[in-house]
Amino acid sequence: MAIDKNIVEYAAHLSRIELSPKETEKLSLQFLDILNFIDKLKELNIEGIEPTSHILPVNNVLRTDESKDHLSTDKILMNAPSRRDNFFTVPKVIE
Repeated sequence: MAIDKNIVEYAAHLSRIELSPKETEKLSLQFLDILNFIDKLKELNIEGIEPTSHILPVNNVLRTDESKDHLSTDKILMNAPSRRDNFFTVPKVIE
């Protein structure tokens, strides 16, 4: 796929950015280089290669969830400036 100035100008219009003619020319050449590089990557034989998301074997260290003692509702709301039943109340902010 060839990237010309019209496609770059259209993408700039959709992105709501203003490009000078010099920037448009430069971007069209850069996009063309990117697409050529992707075409080179498509030529590689990747048969039998496992897909990876990271170059190193990274594992997330997670702990098991454990239920612990928690504060009572009364203790939580003890210092609330205003409350109704088991809830905080706040001033209305809608104008």
